[in-house]
Amino acid sequence: MSIALIVGLGNPGSRYDNTRHNAGFWLVDQLAAQAREQFRPETKFHGEVCRVTLANHQCWLLKPTTFMNKSGQAIGALAKFYKITPEQILVVHDELDLPCGTARLKKGGGAGGHNGLKDTIAHLGTQQFVRARVGIDHPGNRNDVVNYVLKPPSQDERISIDNAIDRLVDVIPLVIAGGTSFEKAMQKLHTK
Repeated sequence: MSIALIVGLGNPGSRYDNTRHNAGFWLVDQLAAQAREQFRPETKFHGEVCRVTLANHQCWLLKPTTFMNKSGQAIGALAKFYKITPEQILVVHDELDLPCGTARLKKGGGAGGHNGLKDTIAHLGTQQFVRARVGIDHPGNRNDVVNYVLKPPSQDERISIDNAIDRLVDVIPLVIAGGTSFEKAMQKLHTK
């Protein structure tokens, strides 16, 4: 099944623009720029949206403006309106459990403590959506996590994260196509 909606998770507002938690926004911004499209606010979807053609597939891009822990509200609203099934949704998010600069794809799975994923699972009623995980590293102590994800990465970390995003953007056409192409995308991404 092909992907009809790509959601970048992040927090709205300029104070969060360059924080680690906004890695999902960074990826969908890059997809929109490549397609020469602009995001526009859409209140009924609690976010900013744009429509792009990627790999000959029409696809929605969404940046929720609800803050991370309410991301599912935006995703659920757009998916319901356009009758997009959870299996047709790709959620791009920062991942503490991956080294900085690592990029991984997976289908389904739990939230792993990620509040944006928790809320998405709650609103979609399933874990069966595709994820693109952008490694941001772990601060080492779980008590430091909130501060860590809401701060900008160092210059070197940002370069690593941007490289991971570039590698994901490279395989997005395969991910969108779905089916065996998804396996090819995983193989290409995970063997680097």
